Amino acid sequence: MRSPRVVLDNLAKQTTREDYKFQRLYRNLYNMEFYLIAYARIYSKEGNMAKGVDGQTIDGMSLERIEKLIEKIKDFSYQPKPSKRVYIPKKNGDKRPLGIPSFEDKLIQEVVRMILASIYEKKFSEMSHGFRPERSCHTALAQVKDRFSGAKWFIEGDIKGFFDNIDHHTFIGILKRKIDDEHFINLIWKFLRAGYLEDWQFYKTYSGTPQGGIISPILSNIYLNELDSFMKVYKSNFDKGKSRKRLKEYRTRESRLFRARAGYKEKWDKMSAEEKVEAQLHVKKLKEHMMEIPYKEPMDDNYKRIQYVRYADDFLIGVIGSKEDCRKIKRDITLFLENELKIELSQEKTLITHSKNRARFLGYDVKISHDNLTTKFTASGHKQRTRTMCCELLLPHEVWRNKLIEYKALKIDSNTKKWKSAHRAHLLQNDDLEILSIYNAEIRGLYNYYRLANDVHKLSDFKYIMEYSMYKTFASKYKTSVKKIINKYNINGHFGVRYETAKGKKVSFFFDDGLKKQEHISKEEKIDSIPSGRNIIYNRTSLIDRLLADKCEWCGKTNQPLEIHHVKKLKDLKGKKRWEKRMIERNRKTMALCKECHLNLHNGKLD
Repeated sequence: MRSPRVVLDNLAKQTTREDYKFQRLYRNLYNMEFYLIAYARIYSKEGNMAKGVDGQTIDGMSLERIEKLIEKIKDFSYQPKPSKRVYIPKKNGDKRPLGIPSFEDKLIQEVVRMILASIYEKKFSEMSHGFRPERSCHTALAQVKDRFSGAKWFIEGDIKGFFDNIDHHTFIGILKRKIDDEHFINLIWKFLRAGYLEDWQFYKTYSGTPQGGIISPILSNIYLNELDSFMKVYKSNFDKGKSRKRLKEYRTRESRLFRARAGYKEKWDKMSAEEKVEAQLHVKKLKEHMMEIPYKEPMDDNYKRIQYVRYADDFLIGVIGSKEDCRKIKRDITLFLENELKIELSQEKTLITHSKNRARFLGYDVKISHDNLTTKFTASGHKQRTRTMCCELLLPHEVWRNKLIEYKALKIDSNTKKWKSAHRAHLLQNDDLEILSIYNAEIRGLYNYYRLANDVHKLSDFKYIMEYSMYKTFASKYKTSVKKIINKYNINGHFGVRYETAKGKKVSFFFDDGLKKQEHISKEEKIDSIPSGRNIIYNRTSLIDRLLADKCEWCGKTNQPLEIHHVKKLKDLKGKKRWEKRMIERNRKTMALCKECHLNLHNGKLD
């Protein structure tokens, strides 16, 4: 069998050829190496310990399981199992459906995902940011900030129930443009039509992506790449003119300023000190008068621009043009989605917003600054406006308020509407370090996501309430006052918790990293859950080496078929049994065991 590295590289090389169709993809699913790589990529996710409809989890993973799966692929008897549907609570009190596929289905889906990513990734638009290597919500927001300057209007795109309404026949038609392999296409069909099980009743799926499927993100990007391509052509036809014409009134005021400067320059040496002061004040007043209005005509009909950015099924469009232009753009996108992709743009939720107001995108507020007064001096000494028509990313007030309510760290008096920090009863059973770590993680998590916002410093109010909620939680735990808690945990003026490690005593302090705005996003940042980098795709992990070693890590027997024992979290192990202590000591959530040892472990007979 060929190395997955070679296979995927060859696929990626051919993808730039417009007329090329990929054949014989299905045979790659006979390759054991692909499954080992897939296993290494997904084994660490906690969701793998959730049972699918077959009652199986990732626990007990073995080469034998993979071999049986490959045999089913070879004789075409493989049939994905329906996802087990469960419901998880949403912030608004409703419940969101979640699909849990069987682990074997996840494994095959990851192999298929790698193949599809090699074929399509290079063809995806630079305006697409969701579920892609080295792209994230932050790269989408940074692109909005960089490219939407000067926009007059925003169009906030909202597709009705996108992931549930992808048309299967349309999607397969898109795949067939690049893929000429009926067996591979039929496998995709099987995933799309696998259905789901709710309360032990089977429901067919006639549209949408696989419930909870690993391949759902790549399938959605392949589908909506059609919209990206449409918007690229639309932009080339919409954009008009090289630049806005200069505003007449600005030129008039500029001329007055230049004439005044020239006149004063001619007679400067003959002027008295008082006259010079008056002249300087006059020039300053003319300069300020000129800076009160834009340099260029904001309503120039001969200059139009459109910008588009998408993250998964959310997209934002910035328009330099009229409101009627925006209405037409919305109508054209609506017709394209309905006619070409068989999905619906929500007319009520797809808003047309003036850029001086706030549009919502990926949890941020987006607006265009109309500030003509903020200036700075250039290196040559000239005054320059710094914020006129610049795109700004802002922190919505309700975001951090709702987080405080969600965390139960805030109480709002129903009469006075005053805010007050509150202790969190559900944390009282945790140890000191855990309580501090939870608060730090929650503060840092919100800051990390909103650190691109111009006003991210407003999170200082969020941090303050969280801080006093933490003090009150400690005070409630130890039946004492907040003041005594602050004094007790004071370490050189900072709140800290001391704890023991194998390497000695350490201290963990309350979050004090600052709340500064971040200007740029580096490629190394991992905001989304999709791993990036070729080493993660191709290189074996120590887990795979241990699986292939044919040596039980408990009894030491060699030349034995192994099964990998998995636990969800190390902290769930109590450390009372020897095998638990060994996993804790090695800081591993896995252990390679022979079949006999693995069976004994589950029967409580390993120690």
